[in-house]
This record gives sequence, C-alpha cells and structure tokens, in this order.
Amino acid sequence: MHADVENVRVQAAHQNGPPAPMAFVSFVPVAAAAESLPALSRAPASSGRAPLGRSGTDQQFSLPTAAAIAALAAGSAAVSRPNGTRLRIQRAAVGRRGGLLGGLAVAAAAARPKPANAAEKLTKQTAEKVQADIEQIIKADPNKGPTLVRLAWHSCGSYDKVSKTGGSGPGTIRFKEELAHGGNAGLDKAVAWLEPVKQSNPSISYADLYTLAGVASIKALGGPDVPWRAGRVDSVSPSDVTPDGRLPNASNGSAKKDVDHLRDVFYRMGFNDQEIVALSGAHALGRCHADASGFVGPWTPTPTTFNNLYFKLLKNSQWEEGCIKGETCKNPQYRNVDTQQFMMLPTDIALLKDPSFSKYVDLYADDQKVFFKDFSKAFSTLLELGTKDLYTVV
Repeated sequence: MHADVENVRVQAAHQNGPPAPMAFVSFVPVAAAAESLPALSRAPASSGRAPLGRSGTDQQFSLPTAAAIAALAAGSAAVSRPNGTRLRIQRAAVGRRGGLLGGLAVAAAAARPKPANAAEKLTKQTAEKVQADIEQIIKADPNKGPTLVRLAWHSCGSYDKVSKTGGSGPGTIRFKEELAHGGNAGLDKAVAWLEPVKQSNPSISYADLYTLAGVASIKALGGPDVPWRAGRVDSVSPSDVTPDGRLPNASNGSAKKDVDHLRDVFYRMGFNDQEIVALSGAHALGRCHADASGFVGPWTPTPTTFNNLYFKLLKNSQWEEGCIKGETCKNPQYRNVDTQQFMMLPTDIALLKDPSFSKYVDLYADDQKVFFKDFSKAFSTLLELGTKDLYTVV
C-alpha cells in the first residue's frame, strides 16, 4: 500500500449488514446545507462565486485537513463562469419561466411524466437556451447543482454492457418505477426542477435534458467542460426500466467486499480502475442525508464547488469510524479525526485499501488538472452508455 495510505487510520471495522445505497448516489442538497457546517462561509447567489471554508480564528483545522483546504483555496478560492462561454437569458424570458418554476407541483412532474421523443435534431440555439435555463436554477440555489449531477449520473449508471440494457438512452429515470429504486431517493425533486425547462424547450428529449443538466452543473460549479452529444430518444413505457440494484452500494460489510463491489458495478458498465477513481471524484459535490441514504455529512467544506479537495482530504486526513459531530447516522461511515466535520463512505475508504485504486487517489490529490481531464473523459463516457446515433450539436 502507498506510504501516504498508511497515515489513514481506520479505527473500527465495517459493520455487517445489508448493503446501503452508495451516497454518491444518495445525497440530496438542502438550502440549509451550509448551516450544518458552522465553519464555512456561503457567498451570495448573485456573486457567481462558490463557497469556500473560512480561514482565520473562527475555525481551526489540524495540519492535514488545513493543508489540503489551503492548497485548494490558493487555486480556486473563487470560481467564476468563463466569459463568453454561456448564453445569457433575456430578461423577458426569465420572467415567463419564473412563473412556471414557482407554480410547478413537485409530485406532478414525477407522477405524470410526458412522453417526449426527439423527432428532429436539436439545434445549437435550443441547446444553449436549455443550458442557460439550467444555470439559472443553480444560480438561484447552488445546492441544487450536486443533485442535478447525481440525476445525470443515475440516469446512466444502470447500464449493463453484456445485456445492452439500461443507460441514459431511453430517459427512464423520469418514471416513478425507477425513481422508487433505493439509490434514487430524492431524485424526484430534480426531475421536477427540470420539468419547466422541458416545457419551455419541448424539442429536447428528457434523456438529453437530464444528461445536459449534469454537464451544465459541473461547469457552473467550477468543474471542467464535459463533451456532450444529443440524440437520445425517450422511452414511452415504464417497462423499459431496469431492475433495482444496479447502482453502487456505499457499504458492503468489509473493505474487501467494498473493493470487489466497486469493480463489479463499474466493470459491468465497461469502466476500468482509473475511471472508477476519477468518477468517485464527483463526491467533491453535495452531502449525505440520513433520511435519504442513512449517511450524514459533506465530503468537503466546499460542497457546491467542483475541485479535487475530495482526494486531498481522503489522502491526507486521518479517518475513524463514526458519525460527524452532532449528528446520528443510520449506516456505518467515517469521519475525519481532527474536526469530525467531514465524512467518507466505506467505499471511499476502500479506494485507499487497494493499490490499483490508491495510486489514482494520490495522483488526483496532487494534480487537479489531471483529475479534471480524466473526470471529463470518464463522465462523458458515462453519459453515453446505452445510447446510439448521437450527434454533436452545431
């Protein structure tokens, strides 16, 4: 095992029991997320900047955690949208959509999905308008961004390369049958957030909309550009929903079982060890909630900023089994020893236990540019699982 890995002290064994849904896959953002992290500041939504951990006397971190946070802050203390890369929404258009956003019933969108086959090619103008609409959702509430990434991830993560079933192609995650899967807890909200976007841009399919939402969210939260292509055609029947159980579980009873489970799930989709670790880096975003996954807490102090701090903390902090300070967990998880404010799942710690995984943890902790490049490629591949005849929007 890598020398750095030996600094991670896991002080209690995993508890046996039925696997719990992987929270990568299980966090749901709430407006009060930052309030559960008293040491973190939250920038106004209109500033275009993502929140970073405070420095100074109001919060003290031990050397490993502080070093990791300081190293990241030096390079990404404020993430702004690059000039000229996104379409601005006209004021009148915002007003029309604002009323629709305010009046939409969450349950209605999930319970009565509308069939929407992409009958003709998506135009660049429509794609840019959809992306701008998604950015407005995130600007109004940055905590929605991580869940939109999770929606995109889960719309693809059901793929089986042997049977050629699942994946993002048919857009089945909008059906209540798939939203009822254990790993999809809370995603009915994300489906509802995007329904007004769909209704004001009817030529885009739901399947394209959900995957583009993930791409737009990653960029809006400071992450890399992810190549995206259109052309997914929505299923009109819930019979196309794949069986529950294809998404990763966060806890599987032991470190070896966690490692084996990650490979079973991701190899089934066609990914290798490097891609498994790169995709795990999406845990830079969001937090876990006991009422959704049974796990509690954020992975990093910057849950609405896409960066490599997840890997820095995973590598350089010491971890012990237990819930974060002041919270009660329903499932076994880990917390950082020094402040007890950040969490890791058993499958996160498993990345340190396997040499083939841990070498990429080290690489991405040390080099954010490499992580962004590898994540962008792997996430783009994920978004195209179970698709055919995709095309570049021009």
